[in-house]
Amino acid sequence: MDAVAGAGQLVGLAAATLLTAAFLVAVKMGWRRRRRQREVAPEGGCRVVGGDGGDRTDIVIVGAGVAGSALAYTLGKDGRRVHVIERDMTEPDRIVGELLQPGGYLKLMELGLEDCVEEIDAQRVLGYALLKDGRNTKLSYPLEKFHSDVAGRSFHNGRFIQKMRQKAASLPNVHLEQGTVTSLLEEGGTVKGVQYKTKSGEELKAYAPLTIVCDGCFSNLRRVLCSPKVDVPSCFVGLVLENCQLPHPNHGHVILANPSPILCYPISSTEIRCLVDIPGQKVPSMATGEMAKYLKTVVAPQIPPELHDSFIAAIDKGSIRTMPNRSMPAAPLPTPGALLMGDAFNMRHPLTGGGMTVAFSDIVVLRNLLKPLGNLHDAPSLCKYLESFYTLRKPVASTINTLAGALYKVFCASTDQAKNEMREACFDYLSLGGVFSNGPIALLSGLNPRPLSLVAHFFAVAIYGVGRLMLPVPSPKRMWIGARLVSGACGIIFPIIKAEGVRQMFFPATVPAYYRAPPPME
Repeated sequence: MDAVAGAGQLVGLAAATLLTAAFLVAVKMGWRRRRRQREVAPEGGCRVVGGDGGDRTDIVIVGAGVAGSALAYTLGKDGRRVHVIERDMTEPDRIVGELLQPGGYLKLMELGLEDCVEEIDAQRVLGYALLKDGRNTKLSYPLEKFHSDVAGRSFHNGRFIQKMRQKAASLPNVHLEQGTVTSLLEEGGTVKGVQYKTKSGEELKAYAPLTIVCDGCFSNLRRVLCSPKVDVPSCFVGLVLENCQLPHPNHGHVILANPSPILCYPISSTEIRCLVDIPGQKVPSMATGEMAKYLKTVVAPQIPPELHDSFIAAIDKGSIRTMPNRSMPAAPLPTPGALLMGDAFNMRHPLTGGGMTVAFSDIVVLRNLLKPLGNLHDAPSLCKYLESFYTLRKPVASTINTLAGALYKVFCASTDQAKNEMREACFDYLSLGGVFSNGPIALLSGLNPRPLSLVAHFFAVAIYGVGRLMLPVPSPKRMWIGARLVSGACGIIFPIIKAEGVRQMFFPATVPAYYRAPPPME
């Protein structure tokens, strides 16, 4: 009888426990339902997400490209509740953002994202090869002091982005959503969040203490947060070459062609990306066949023999893509509650493949600034504090930006003899090897992004060019060309440095924002 009574008590206790749990679940579901009903905004029927409550969003990120997806994972890993809104979650198909320099790979490792270049058929890149008029020189990255895994990587841009999106979405506190952000929500000069339209067409508002805009080179939000001065010096025509091998395996190739450079690098074990630069903002028409004719008659004769047949086959296949090459110096308008990053904030000519290195470097800087902050609700204080971001990022970003702009101008052919002498001097200077090639390639790779080193090597090339002109015997004509060469070199690099900011680039420690202390935590 005692056993029966004991069993009855256990059954009664279990039933009471189940009824209590059911009651609590019902109460919680009812609270959530009432909360969702309260989320309906009175104006325009826009539903609000990320408001008060247990699932408050800390940061809204606009865009899930290279910068946005990497940033979402980084901040999510630090415990922030992140809401990412991306216009198109399908795999991107782009012809740039395919080569990550070793310096960028080191930053990727620092962010814990290095596995995102695995299982996408990414290729190791160990340096560059320069080709000009039948001559070539190989420039290897200075990787001796690094782990054997450290090298450049080249891949399909879309595969890389999808891997980073998947990794970000694997965190329970990161929410990725497909939607088109139409505007920033401002109140009293402070950005409170964004208004966006979902895939189904529903208008929503997402609120958070900090909104980070990473919506790419065609950003429709940047004008609120910066003073954009976009320049389009040229366009890329992209093709994929198959069934061929590069002259120097595992190296990017820069062909100093006429009128401007041609890039070739592997993007998989069977494919090579070829990017033909066309100066200006207009390209030959593909519809009328002018593009195919231009590529076959002007470009193809300058392509290395190893790639020629595949280049012609790619043209005949018709898979030709074009895109404008944009450059835009960073010119932020510090705004409480918001921040710009990625190509929406700062662009450089893609010749040197430095864009992703800058993006990952910026994310490391921002992560380190936000880490000590318990919350982000004091928008004015946070804005003041984050002004240091613009200064701390400068040495790395401005070095890569300046190098890209200067190299592009030097590598373009010209009818000006002084400019062509500078181009020839650059090729021969890099061919000297030793410190003459290691220094510039360390800058290009992002392994040693020092502004003073960049300026020193740039003018060393100019002086080397003048010295060549003075041999064997100087003449008035040669001296005049040498003077114009130096003048042209100054005309190339000084405007770029001025746009980047001399003080922030070379003397960041003299900028007051460099020493900004974190705002007091509540």
